[in-house]
Amino acid sequence: MATDIGEYIVGAYLKTIMDCDYVDYNVRIPGGGYRGLSELDVIGLDLKTKTAYVCEVTTHLRGTLYKDNPTTVQKITKKHAVQKEYAKIKLNDFETVRYMFWSPVVPVGYITENLANLSSLELVINKEYTRCIDQLKEVANNTTNDLGNPFLRMLQIIGHLR
Repeated sequence: MATDIGEYIVGAYLKTIMDCDYVDYNVRIPGGGYRGLSELDVIGLDLKTKTAYVCEVTTHLRGTLYKDNPTTVQKITKKHAVQKEYAKIKLNDFETVRYMFWSPVVPVGYITENLANLSSLELVINKEYTRCIDQLKEVANNTTNDLGNPFLRMLQIIGHLR
């Protein structure tokens, strides 16, 4: 599956702001079959601190919604369960595993209130998402070398226009 620009945004953040040594996209749970159909959008590994970041990314510009509010919460909850399953199988050597849900536009109310009940899932949504983009813009404005990420490169080009 092709990597979505939203996934590149998260990867750029993990690599440049969180200082991950390794970032991978569209990672499947090992074992094949139906279980292997589940994919993790972005995984970042910080080998220095033994911290893993397992990220679900939803880039719906009209608001994160699958059919209706309860279905949306249910779907994200299931994806979070897949994140935890992957970590249990593949990330045993990491001292810390951070589970994240990234989305630029999430309607405040039912969805945000119910997702907040998932205490092990960090929400990088709405204003927090914007804050992370602003950090990436600052990096892009202060560098000229290609940082190996198409989203960061685009920010660099925009930031250096004359």
